[in-house]
Amino acid sequence: MTQLASPGAHVLVVDNDPAHAEVVQEALQRAGFATTVAHSGKEAVALLQRRHFDVVITDLVMSDLDGMEVLKKAKELDPDVEVILVTGHGTVESAVKAMQQGAFNYLLKPLDVKQLRAITQKAVENVHLRRTNVELAKQLDERFGFEGIVGTSPRMRRVLELVRRIAPTDVRVLITGETGTGKELIARAIHQNSRRKNKPFLALNCASFMENILDVELFGSVAGIYTDARDRPGKFEYANGGTLFLDEIGDMPLPTQSKLLRVLETGEVMRVGANEPTRVDVRVLTATNQNLRELVAQGKFRQDLYHRIAVVEVHLPPLRERREDIPLLVDHFLKMFNRRHKKSVKKVSPAVRARLIHFDWPGNVRQLANVIESMVVVDTDGVLDVDDLPPELADAAVEPDGHSPVDSLSALVGKPLEEIERLFIAETLKYTGGNREEAARLLGIGERTLYRKINKYQLH
Repeated sequence: MTQLASPGAHVLVVDNDPAHAEVVQEALQRAGFATTVAHSGKEAVALLQRRHFDVVITDLVMSDLDGMEVLKKAKELDPDVEVILVTGHGTVESAVKAMQQGAFNYLLKPLDVKQLRAITQKAVENVHLRRTNVELAKQLDERFGFEGIVGTSPRMRRVLELVRRIAPTDVRVLITGETGTGKELIARAIHQNSRRKNKPFLALNCASFMENILDVELFGSVAGIYTDARDRPGKFEYANGGTLFLDEIGDMPLPTQSKLLRVLETGEVMRVGANEPTRVDVRVLTATNQNLRELVAQGKFRQDLYHRIAVVEVHLPPLRERREDIPLLVDHFLKMFNRRHKKSVKKVSPAVRARLIHFDWPGNVRQLANVIESMVVVDTDGVLDVDDLPPELADAAVEPDGHSPVDSLSALVGKPLEEIERLFIAETLKYTGGNREEAARLLGIGERTLYRKINKYQLH
């Protein structure tokens, strides 16, 4: 019995042999695919410019534009579309070239109808799944306010799940992680998910002010307390009803820590020089790149304040410990800076991707963003290549095949098995150029098992 295609699937068949095009069209229509025929490469490109297709099935050898040109144009117009190449003159070299250029599969004439339908169905499912994931990501951004937080690695998924759980509450949260890991983005996401999202979100870096100035910034002041002093509300009063994010809390002077503790305990703020307190309702979120427990042990941070601010701790892993997120971040920043600087950079070369994945990123996500912005600004040919790299990455070592080296076994010790499995599947897919059949063979698992794991780990 013929299995019906995915509902709404639309396939473009491209062949300058009308008889063969008709055979392919009829075979697909019998399986339930909506099918359109183009009898030349130029006609196919014109259709692709006007209409949406899920899959393109194109003959390789044609008189005007050949199948490789159709593949290139189709991917330029819609990176999500899947292209299947068909030829009666197949060679290993042409098949490899087609897959390297992004073809979904490569079929030889005469076509096996069952194989054609099965591969077309797989291609449609691949497209629909990818588009569904993009749409879900957009919905999550709208619903949870996680715009700019990019990552599908197991560690980042656990972070985001924790944030989703704690955001609707008023619990105080300590966000830890190295400089540049995105601590303020997490704080903003917590605020955006809370009942306070329509009230102010204010951020203050505690390391930016001397003690007396920090006190005024936080708690405000009254007129006459010092030269030119005037009545001035502090951040707590400005943030009333909303959220106050205190970054680099570990650098707060001890006297200011005592005053902050009092505010957290009583819900009252005393302006510098005032005699009467002011009631405030503020959710306090804090962040640090230091180990507060060590600072407590050294007497540099109050233990009672630590317990007040760290009811829940959210730890952001450094970028070098979630390298599988780097390609997603690169694509995210490429789109962002294309828009910001009105550029049209289309892609990142494999050699540059290898260097970006292998680099240790001491400045984490912030450094990666700066590098991509710099490359987008200086690029002149629409492709981020080695000549666009800043000096610290231009000489980064990569393996001769252009792939980043797989971490040594010692580097995997202590990681969850799920994370190790995801890493090896991702590396194997990169090694095979996305060929799932070959990846499954190398991993020693069935294709269906691999497909389920690709879905599970969002490795599309």
